Amino acid sequence: MFGGFVVYNEIIAEEIIKNALKEDINYCDITTEVLIDEESLSEAKILAKEEGVVAGIPILRQVYKIIDPEVKINVFINDGEKLEKGNIIASVMGKTKSILKGERVALNFMQRLSGIAKKSRQFRSVTMGLNVKVVDTRKTMPNLRMFDKYAVSLGGCNNHRYNLSDSILIKDNHIEAVGSITNAIVKAKQKAPHTMKIEIEVQTIEQLKEALDTGVDIILLDNMSIEMLEEAVLITNKRAILEASGNVTLANVRAVAATGVDVISVGELTHSISALDISMLLEQ
Repeated sequence: MFGGFVVYNEIIAEEIIKNALKEDINYCDITTEVLIDEESLSEAKILAKEEGVVAGIPILRQVYKIIDPEVKINVFINDGEKLEKGNIIASVMGKTKSILKGERVALNFMQRLSGIAKKSRQFRSVTMGLNVKVVDTRKTMPNLRMFDKYAVSLGGCNNHRYNLSDSILIKDNHIEAVGSITNAIVKAKQKAPHTMKIEIEVQTIEQLKEALDTGVDIILLDNMSIEMLEEAVLITNKRAILEASGNVTLANVRAVAATGVDVISVGELTHSISALDISMLLEQ
């Protein structure tokens, strides 16, 4: 998935959403059951209470498809589009019971994903005009990686590998285990499929030079200063893809990008996100 994007997959999403509904509803929504008549019909508006980027419309649709296929969804602002405070994102129409049962699960997903998309859009905007890709990491919410990475792509950033089987990324503990950078890359090249790229993490300029001598495809420059990144770019001279990583924030990402690295990986895109404030308002 290096430098690619995650497509929303309904088959994978259905299992995740069903598990979330099981967790939230369990045996039944007892409050709704004791208060709401079976014949009651309603319309609910999904409202943005702050500006941001929409993410999670397919999840909204799938939540209600599972709960009650007769519920109708009208979407006014699509995934990836900008939100202003007060915008109505979508409306949900159907049995009141069905609307209420799906409310929390649908909003939980949309709030998290829209928060990720907003953060990704901010990083993309700050680096606009520079020849660099800002990518996510595997620092995602357990069991929600497809959703988190989907939201990153909606915000305009790119995806790194999806999981451990996607590509070879040799990190410091791998190097320690096999003895050296050279040993690690030689072993990887011997056993890796010919279609798979190899990436290795380095922390010093000397390690960078050793990695370059092996002909490795991608080098991750871990926690290097701006000056070290600039030196690494000059030394590499396009012989490998260079990825900068470690403590990258909105405040310093443009400076990192300006060094000439090809890729910047940012854990902040998903690991400590603030959910976007989105609510559902019911109308009889």
